[in-house]
Amino acid sequence: MDIAALTIDAQRLWPGEALWDGPLAFVDLDKTGETPEHPALPPCPVIGIGDSSHPFAASLDAVIEPPFTAAGLVSQVLAMPSAAAVIVQLLRLLPELSLEHGLTAESFAYGLLQGSAEHRTWIAERRGGDAGGRSPGSLAVERDGDRLIVTLDHPASSNSIDRAMRDALCDAFTLAALDPDLRTISLRGAGRTFSLGAELGEFGTTKDPATAHAIRARTLPARALARCADKLEVHVQGGCVGAGLEIAAWARRITAAPDAWFQLPELAMGILPGAGGCVSLTRRIGRQRTALLILSGKRISARQALAWGLVEAIIVQPSGDDSGADEI
Repeated sequence: MDIAALTIDAQRLWPGEALWDGPLAFVDLDKTGETPEHPALPPCPVIGIGDSSHPFAASLDAVIEPPFTAAGLVSQVLAMPSAAAVIVQLLRLLPELSLEHGLTAESFAYGLLQGSAEHRTWIAERRGGDAGGRSPGSLAVERDGDRLIVTLDHPASSNSIDRAMRDALCDAFTLAALDPDLRTISLRGAGRTFSLGAELGEFGTTKDPATAHAIRARTLPARALARCADKLEVHVQGGCVGAGLEIAAWARRITAAPDAWFQLPELAMGILPGAGGCVSLTRRIGRQRTALLILSGKRISARQALAWGLVEAIIVQPSGDDSGADEI
C-alpha cells in the first residue's frame, strides 16, 4: 500500500464525519487548511507529513521528521496493525494521567497485546531460536556515602533484563525510594553495551495476560523508580534498547558515549514498551517523538538523542561520576 492511498484530508477528522477505517493515515500538513479544534482521530496511527508548525500538527499522533520516513512507518505498521493501533491510543491517554495511573494503563494495554494474534505469531516463530542455559542476570549495588551505584552486570548477555535482574532492580529502587539520605542513584551497564532490553527467551512464559499484569503491578522496577527518579543519573554506552531505554528515560540526567544508540523494537514483536517506557519517554521527549520511536522501530544515534533532549550530554571517557569528563 503506497503513501498516497493512506493520505486523508483533515476534513475527515471533524467530529461527526465517518472515521477512516484504514490501518494508518497520513495528513499532508502543507495542504491542510481549516481544521477542527478537537479532531476525531480514528483508532489507528494518524501521522503528519510536511509543515510541523501547522496548528493541527500537535493534534496528530506524530509528525515525520528526519531520520524517520513515512515509508518506514508504513512497513512497520502494516506488519503489526493491531499493536500499532493500541500503542497510539495509549499514548493519547498518557498526558492526562498521573505516573501511577499511566503505568497501570500501560500494563493494561501491554496485557491486551500479549494475548493478540500478532504477538502469538511472533512467539511461535521464535520457538527454538533462543539460546538455553544462560546464567541469570545479575545486578551490582554499592553504597558510597549518599550515592547508590547500580550496575547492570551481565555483559555476556549484553545486560539483557531477565526476571532475576528485573526483581533485583525493583528491590534496589524500592530501597532507594525509602532512603532519605540518598542524593544520587547512578545507573550503569557493565561492558560495551548498556542494555539490549528484556530477555527475549522469557517472552510468552506467562501465558495469562491477567496474571502477567498482576506480576507487573508488584515487580515492575518503574513503579519504584518513579518515586526516586529525581535522584537518578544514567550513563549509556553502546546499545540502549527496549526495557533498558525505558528504565533510563526516568532519569533526571542521562549522558551518552559517542557510540551510544537507542531503539524501541517492540512493535515488531506485536507488543508495546511495557517496562514503563510509554510513560517515561512520553514525559521526557513528548508523545509524538515517542510514537515515532515505537512505530518505526528505528535506531537513533547519540547526537539525535541529544538534539531531542533524550540525553543531556555526550560524554567522552566518563569517570565514575562523570567529573572531569569531556562533553561534546
